[in-house]
Order: sequence, then structure tokens, then C-alpha cells
Amino acid sequence: MAKDKKKGAADGKKGGGSAAEKKAAAKAAKAAKQEKKAGKKEKKQASKDKDVDSDAESVDLDDVLAQYAKEQEQYHAITEVACDPPSARSSSTIIGNPANENELFCYGGEYFNGATAQFFNDLFVYNVKKDIWNKVTSPNSPLPRSGHAWCRAANTKEVYLFGGEFSSPKQGTFYHYNDFWKLDPSNREWTRIEVKGKASSPPARSGHRMVGFKQYIVVFGGFQDTSATTKYLNDLWIYDCVNFVWHQPKLQSARAVPDARSSFTLLPHDQGAVLYGGYSRVKAVAGGKQQQQQQGKGKKGGGGAGGGARMVLKPKVHEDTWFLRITPPPSDQPSTNLPTVSWERRKRPANPPNPPRAGATMAYHKGRGIMFGGVHDVEESEEGLDSEFFNQLYVWNIERNRYMPLNLRRPKANANKKAAQQANLSRRDRAKADEEELLANLKALEMKAGGGTAPEPDSDDEEMKKKDDDDEEATKVEKIRTYEYPHPRFNASLTVQADTLYIFGGTYEKGDREFTFDELWSINLNHLDGVVEIFKRELEDWQGSDDEADSEDDEGEEGDSDEEDNEEQEEEKSSLASPVSTAPSTPSPFPPKEAVDEDIGTTEEISALTDTLPHPRPFESLRDFYARTSEAWQNLTIDELTKSAKGMEKSPKEIKKLAFEKAEEKWWDCREEIRALEDEQEAAGIGEVVSLADREGAGAGTGVGRRR
Repeated sequence: MAKDKKKGAADGKKGGGSAAEKKAAAKAAKAAKQEKKAGKKEKKQASKDKDVDSDAESVDLDDVLAQYAKEQEQYHAITEVACDPPSARSSSTIIGNPANENELFCYGGEYFNGATAQFFNDLFVYNVKKDIWNKVTSPNSPLPRSGHAWCRAANTKEVYLFGGEFSSPKQGTFYHYNDFWKLDPSNREWTRIEVKGKASSPPARSGHRMVGFKQYIVVFGGFQDTSATTKYLNDLWIYDCVNFVWHQPKLQSARAVPDARSSFTLLPHDQGAVLYGGYSRVKAVAGGKQQQQQQGKGKKGGGGAGGGARMVLKPKVHEDTWFLRITPPPSDQPSTNLPTVSWERRKRPANPPNPPRAGATMAYHKGRGIMFGGVHDVEESEEGLDSEFFNQLYVWNIERNRYMPLNLRRPKANANKKAAQQANLSRRDRAKADEEELLANLKALEMKAGGGTAPEPDSDDEEMKKKDDDDEEATKVEKIRTYEYPHPRFNASLTVQADTLYIFGGTYEKGDREFTFDELWSINLNHLDGVVEIFKRELEDWQGSDDEADSEDDEGEEGDSDEEDNEEQEEEKSSLASPVSTAPSTPSPFPPKEAVDEDIGTTEEISALTDTLPHPRPFESLRDFYARTSEAWQNLTIDELTKSAKGMEKSPKEIKKLAFEKAEEKWWDCREEIRALEDEQEAAGIGEVVSLADREGAGAGTGVGRRR
């Protein structure tokens, strides 16, 4: 009522003047209103700019993530559409599809341009055979994150993801995840695995590692970043995929355990998992002894500043190796019983990368770890931290605990084109060609036995088939192949699929600038015939502060350091050559697992070529190796099955399959040493070595004189 009265009085006052006065008053009121509106707009914009510049600590990350979840719910179904390759990002993950050897999955990550950070929760699918990228959208998928970990399940074709981190744009506040997800690789469906109670699951973290073993998923390490400090973890958690529960194993108090760390390597093993390396920050005394000496000199001279030692956190690159032994409960006990778990320290690996490096990532392949990249902090001065980055590729033989470098091999000048084409054929294509040839031969024999003539193929069908093949070859784009490893970097994402290593992204630093690579490379681990560029984009502009002084110094010294760089490259190439070990042979071709378990922490370096098992020859492919030694591997398999009383349960086809698996394991176990022999023989001008003993009719009359 009072409001109505006030409004009426104002209207009466306005109606008391002349028409000209009314018009002037209305014009003045309109101008004042516009001025007031403009002032509010400027004030609002200034407040907004202030919040952006200061990265307001009042940003509620829970509200931001809730908004992400709300936007995600708008997708009513799982869709997969063609797209461009992923944008530049670091701390993302890439893994081979367990259900399809022609696909790779890429998820998450973050991109920092020097000013703000952006996090992703995109799931990309790359089809290797078709060379196309697809983006998956889903109403139920993990929220944006980086620094997470995922792995394949050992007994199923599923992918499990845990943890990660998210931050405000200016990285003033952090959020760590403790959610656990399962991805179905066939239909791309995400499922969040809920557990009862926070105490029954691992706490939030990032920078950890995961690995699958039998029915278990193992999670270890990582860190939690708070506003005050960074806490590194060394707790061990195991998830049972059959009983759907987490549990934290009780370890013996007297046994040593790995130190807290993140960014380490955790690879599967027949009896559990193996751990190598990592990074953490440990407490150390700074400015103590030297500062006290300076103070003593100052006191003698009649002066000197005060101050003493202080505790600081210094980076530490771990070089130790551990074996995690996991013993499932016996088959006659309930499946709900917990496995027995223990840590066992191994000896330092032979021929490790030197100098030690952080951020070197590793992917598992055939009982080996493939390592790439890394960074080594040279020295810390007042101007900053000087770092050396790497792009070498190493292979770590897990069982023999030995590192060897992997060198790319250029094609031979007089290589046989037919042999090269045959080597590049996939196993599926080769099997299909063999099957078609067999059917054609059978058809010809049937026609010959029936007295008829083989029908000529339909010319129209043949032309159509030829046209389709030509179109397929025309659409296939030839990829760029180089014979140098990608640019040095650290924290690249690695995975191996179908004996091919894939390297995605990574980070490189120069001065105050941080470069995030936006590229994907592939390397055939069998042939090592160069690095294939799948895609590569130019680096985006850096929005942060540049270290101009350092860049000018680098430009000034660039011309003077060309010759030194060439000399360093020659020294680097020579240092990569590693002699073949000549350790004594093992007495038994297949030592019992108990003996292997006892010696895994203390075994010395043993060559893969000195045991009594058949081993490949230089320049011999896996197919030729098995064709030559299949009988020996089948006999070894039958002997093992007979001793274990399982020989009667296996069919001849299953025995052949087991024999081939053993031969394949041996072929990859010897691969680096055989490759070193091949390089030596090529340097000496020796081609393929042929054994006359393997030829038909070999005997006393097949000596050197007879061959002449």
C-alpha cells in the first residue's frame, strides 16, 4: 500500500508541469538511466577480469564438476562419430583395445598454455587399419581428469580406471578423484563401480599405477597434492573382479616395502607384478654446512649474517626394482579368501639407462618393458633448474632384469621386394592367402580327378575385385617414415598393440616455456624399420612468460655448438652398442616355478642364448623359427603336460598352440641379442646364414667341396 501511494504521488508531481518541462525531464531521466547501466556493465566486467586474473580461490570445484555432469546427462545414448585426432594434452592415457587388435583407446588429460589449464574427459578410438579417429560420447562417463591410471583385466576383456586429478583454470585449487570405473571395449559403455564406505577403497590420488593379475586389479603409489604440501603414497590395494571388493593386504612388518613414489613403472608378471623406478620429493637439509662455514669466516672477520640449515623437499629419482608376489588362495578354498601378498626387493637391473631419468614411461610387451623418453635434472642454480631430455628407446627383460637399447634399422639397398611385402603382411592376411591357395589347389585336384577342366574365373567378378583392391590402395595414405626417434620428451603415453609401439603426446621444457606435443607415432617392434608418423600438429602458442634471456643465449651459442652436437651424436650412437652376455648356461630347459620364484630377487644377468632350448638364428623370422623347431617345442610341451598329469586332457591342436606360445616367448626373449648379432654380421658384410644340416639329404657328401 505504501508503495502504491508513493508511486501515485510521484505521478501527480510529474503531471504538474508544462509539456516542454515534461519532455526535458523524460530525456534527462533516460540519459541518467543509460549512464547508470553503462557503469554497472563496466563494474561487472572489471570484477570478472579481476576474478580471472587472480584465479579466485573461491572457485568451487564441486560446482564446476557438477556442471560437467549435468551437461553430460544430456547425452541419451552412447554415440561414436568420426572426428579429428585428439588435441594437445599431457598426463592422458592410451591403451590397446583388448577386444580388437586394430583399435586404440585414448582418454582424458590436460593442457596448460602458460596461463590456464584445461582438462578433458573425451574417449577417442583410433582404428589402426582404417586410419580413422572416432569420438565417443556417453551419458555416464568419468569426469574430466589427468594423472589417472587404467589397465586391462587379466582374465576378461575389460579396462579399469581409477583416480586422477582436476584443478581450477589457474591451478590454484586441486581436486583428486577416488572413483573406480570399468569400460566395456566392445560397446564403449562406462560403468562406475560403487563400493560401500570410504575405508573399503583406496583414497583419492593421482600419479599412481595399475596392473591386472588373474582376477585382481592392483593399485600402488601416487600422490595427493594439497595447498600446503604434496604427500607421496606407498599403500597397496587389490580389487577382486569376481567378488567385487577392495582390500588392502596385510604385509609382514619385518619385510621391506618400496618407498612412497609416483610416475613409476608397474608391469605384469606370471606370479604378480614388477615395479621399477619412480619419482618423489624427500626432505633434505639445505644451506647447512656451507652456510655455517661462511658464518664462521664472517665471525672471524668481525661480521657475518645469521641463518642456519633449513629443511627443504628435494626431488628424488628412484632406481630400485621390486617384485610383488601374489599367491591366490588354493582352488579347494572359498573364492572369497584373500590372496597372500609380499614385496621382494630385486637387484639393480643390468645396463640401466644412464643417467637416471624421471618421466620415462614404459609399456608391456611379451615379458618385456619398452621404455621411452625421460628427463634428468643436471644441476640447480640460482637462475633455475637445468634439465636434459631424452628420446632413446630401451627394452627391459623382466625375467633377466636387463636393459638393452633398441636401435632403428634402415632398409637394405638391395632388399628383395617380395620378401619385404611378405614381411609386412599381417598374420590375418597371410592366413587368408594360404587358405585361398589351399582351396584353389583342392578345386584343381577335384577337377583333375573328375576328368574335367577347371572353370575359368568370371572375368567380370575378377575385374570388380581388382577394381576394389585398386580403390582400397588408392585411399590408403602413405605415412611419413623417419629413421630417428621423436623429439626428446617426458611423460609420453605408451602402449603396445599387435607388436607395434605407439607413442602419444609428451612434454618438453625450455627455459620457462612448456611444450605439449600433439602427435602420435608408431614403431614396429619386430622390424624396427623406422618411426611412422600417424599424425602431427604444430605446437600451440605459449601464453605464459618467456625466458627471453635464455632464448637469446641459445641463439647466440647455436652456431658454435653444431660441431659439438655432431660429436655428441656420434658418441651417443657408439654408446648404444651393447655386447651380448656370455653368462653360464642354466642346467634345466624349463626350471620349476619354485626355483624361479626364489631366485627372482637375486639372479645375475643370464644370456637368453646359452640355455639348452632351441633359439632363433640371425635374420630368422618367428614363422621360420617355429617351422624349424616345432617338433622340439611340441616334445617339450608334451613332457611338461605328462609330468603334471594333464597330457591326456589336451588335444593335438591344443598342444601345438602351447608349443607355439613357448616358441614365440623364446623368440622375443632372444630378440635383442639376436638383433645385435645381425648388426655385427651386417657390418662384416655377412648376409643370411643357412645351416646345411637343415637341408634335405644333408649328409657326408654335402661338404664345402660338393657345394662347389
